[in-house]
This record gives sequence, structure tokens and C-alpha cells, in this order.
Amino acid sequence: MREPANPTRKRLVDAATKLFYAEGVGRVSVDAVAEKAGLTKRTLYYHFRSKDDLIAAYLDGRDQPNIKQMSGWFEAAEGGVDRKVAAIFTNLARVAKHPKWRGCGYLRTAAELAAMPGHPAVKSGSRHKTNFEKWLAGELSSHNVSEPTMLAREIVLLMDGAFSSMLIHHNPDYITAAGHAAATLVKVRMQTAAPPAASRPSRRRGRVIGRAPGSKG
Repeated sequence: MREPANPTRKRLVDAATKLFYAEGVGRVSVDAVAEKAGLTKRTLYYHFRSKDDLIAAYLDGRDQPNIKQMSGWFEAAEGGVDRKVAAIFTNLARVAKHPKWRGCGYLRTAAELAAMPGHPAVKSGSRHKTNFEKWLAGELSSHNVSEPTMLAREIVLLMDGAFSSMLIHHNPDYITAAGHAAATLVKVRMQTAAPPAASRPSRRRGRVIGRAPGSKG
């Protein structure tokens, strides 16, 4: 059974999410989070052992909502799976134009904590990227795309590369370009995929089923 939601803890995580995403985890103090939540620092430390745990909770809280958003864009897109993959990037480019968009919170946090690979927030980021990669691989597999696991990883690399470029250039065109590249990769895999077994001619005792004996056609 899932534990009942703790409204006070959620209040703290919501406040931390707004501050950490907007300003970065290093620039936001525990005092600022408590003040944003309208609670005392003592209350914060009752629910979180440290700021590190609070940062991890902030990222953990974004895992499923982010994947749900991506899957919604994927499912809503019309056309083949290549267009569905491209739709994720198209929508990301649209969202990136919002003045409050600050890029991928997981990558930004990992960059701030690069010297601490064992930090719980870095592990949280790794879990999220893995979860997204597995979800995407499952979708690609269900659409009969060849090598779905490797392709999903290649698409994630394109996405994270676009996010990193955005931190420098602040230009959504990089996300759009990554989407075109991802769609091209999908098309290539679709072209090399083997046809379904039902569509391939069956052979029995060296003779193709469906042909008349002695037929050369």
C-alpha cells in the first residue's frame, strides 16, 4: 500500500521545486525554501534530514509528471512513429520559448553536483533518464522498430544534447534540429526492420507454400 500523502512535506517540495528550478540548487538556501513554504526551518528538517534529501525529493517529484507529459505528446501526434518521436521535440521547443523555462532540471542539477557523483539528487536524475529511456524503448518496440533499446538511447542523447545547447544558446531551434535527427534515425530503423513473420512466405520441404507443383513463378 502507498503511504498517505503528507501535505506538509508536499508543501515543502512544491516550494523547493519552484526555487530550485528557477535559481539552481546551489543558490537556494534551506531558509529560503522554508520561507517560500510558509513554514519554519525546524519543520523542514523534521521532514528532510538535509538539503541534499530535499533536492533529491524535488527531482523525484518530477519523474512521472515529466514522462507523462512526454508520452502525451507522443500519443497525440498523428502519423507514424517517426512523427510521434519528432512531436516530443516539437513540443519541447515550444515549451522552451516560455520565459520561465530553464532547461532540464536534472541536467542542470547534475552539472552543479558534478563533483559529487554519489549525491542522492544525481542518482535521482539517473533514475529518471533511465525510466524515460525504457518507456521510449517500449513504445518503439510496440511499433515494430528494429533495435528499440539502442535507438531509445540514441534519441535520449540527442535530447540531452539539445538541452545542453539550450543552456548556451537559448535558441529552441537546437531542439527542433535534434527532433529532425531523431525522426531520421527512426525512419532508418523502420526501413531495416524485418517484415512480420505472417508476411514472409512459408517454406515446407523446400517448396514455397501457395505455389503449384512445378511452378516457376
